[in-house]
Amino acid sequence: MPFYYPNWINDFWRIMGLIHFGDKDRFCLVSEKRFDETAIRSFCEKAGLAFYDTACEVRRLKDNASDAFLEVVKPTDVDALLKRLPECSNLVTTGQKATDVIAEMFGCEVPPIGAYTELMVADRPIRFWRMPSTSRAYPLPLPKKAEFYTRLFSLPAADGKETTSSSV
Repeated sequence: MPFYYPNWINDFWRIMGLIHFGDKDRFCLVSEKRFDETAIRSFCEKAGLAFYDTACEVRRLKDNASDAFLEVVKPTDVDALLKRLPECSNLVTTGQKATDVIAEMFGCEVPPIGAYTELMVADRPIRFWRMPSTSRAYPLPLPKKAEFYTRLFSLPAADGKETTSSSV
């Protein structure tokens, strides 16, 4: 995939359009039923958003996209990754499997959906956020999901500096 959340039926980019521009179709090429990769990349660079997977190697146990049937064979070294991103103050997961991987990796509790727990990662405070899944399979209307994401982008960084996020 050339960028994260490219699936037309996933609401991640609609949520970003809604909360940052008041327009859920801001990143949509509606007539083509696809997302505008150029607009997304530009937005992410300006907003300081970085994306990465919580696993470098996975195994699908069934022939579907459900995280319930996903085995993490080799997790990502998130600590090393964050050392390379010194401006990052938020670590965000958008699914249960990724959330569980991060919680296990850092030995912390899983935060409630839409909330965070404070971690010390790469010698600095990091907020570990658990956001609702942006998949349409997750039974929450788009405006309600957007409310959770709005809080993430409205708080100052854990270290008091301007917020820069990384979604994992």
